[in-house]
Parts: sequence; structure tokens; C-alpha cells
Amino acid sequence: MSSKSKNKGSGFEREVSKYLSDLYGENFMRAPGSGAYTGGTNAHRKQVLHEGQIRNFKGDIIPGQSFPLFNAECKFYADFQFHQLFDESKQLESWIEQLMVASDPDDLNILLMKFNRKGRYVAVQAKHKWFGGHNFSVYDTKAYGVWMICTLESFFAHNKEKVKYLSTHQKITQNPCESEMEALHLITHLT
Repeated sequence: MSSKSKNKGSGFEREVSKYLSDLYGENFMRAPGSGAYTGGTNAHRKQVLHEGQIRNFKGDIIPGQSFPLFNAECKFYADFQFHQLFDESKQLESWIEQLMVASDPDDLNILLMKFNRKGRYVAVQAKHKWFGGHNFSVYDTKAYGVWMICTLESFFAHNKEKVKYLSTHQKITQNPCESEMEALHLITHLT
């Protein structure tokens, strides 16, 4: 990644950190060096780190103190081919993969995206029954189920308290097939 691209990405991570800090009144900050220090092939590092250290090295954002299950990845790119949401988006698949390899089973996983002259977006696992307002899309990943995508502003306007709750409490694990069926049912009734 070039220095200009890295600065652009770091700037978006700081922007998201400030947005979440202002929204929740807690200190969210960009992870030093960003990236999944404890994800993927680096998962073994969790064995020697305490909970606070693990949280600081997971994803791109260090969450506020009362958000122990919050896992976020930030992406800022010049463009995104939205038409690929109807087929297969290798780019989106790779971003979700990067987010998920750093996650733990009870984490709330959020992919935050920004595209030049197009806006800011959020992708979240649809199994949690989010409300995306009237304008949202769904994307079915090959490995991680159905995800809802909507604008960042709309997502947090409708789901602020739910994000806080799911980032704080252990979730009851649902059968993935049931949650995906519920997401598709929701979409069917909104059209």
C-alpha cells in the first residue's frame, strides 16, 4: 500500500473513531499500526495477551471500555462496484474475511467503508435483525452468511442502542440457517 493510500485509510479510521466516540460518549480510537495483530495466522498471540490487549489488537478500532465484543474493520477506497452486490464481489468478500479472521465467536463484527464521492457505509451480519431504514442491500457471502449493507448514518441512527447491547453482552448463538431465513423474510416483506 502506498503512503498516500495508507494515510487515506488511517484518516478514515480516525474519522470513524471520532464518530463513535461522539455517538457513545466513550473513547474509541484507531488501533496502533492497524490490522489484525491477533487474527488469522496470528491467533496464537491471544494465548499470551490479556483481554484488554487482545481488544486493542483486534481490527482497526479500539472500542470504548464498555464495548468488549466490538470488532471493526475500516476500508476507504476510491471506488466500489456496487453492481457486484448482485453477483459476487471479491473485494467485499476479502474485506469480510479480514474482519472475521480476527473475530471471536461472540463478537459484533462491523465493516465500515468509505468511497470517494459515494459516502460511508456499514456491513453487518444480518443474523442480528438490524433495521437499515428504507434503503439497504443484502449480500450473501460464501463463508460468512448474509450481511446487511446501508449508509453509516442510517445504520447508527436506527441501531445505536442495539450495537451497544450486542457489543456488551454475550449473544445467544442462533442456527445460521434460521437467521438467514429471517433476513430474507424481512427483505421479502419490505418489497
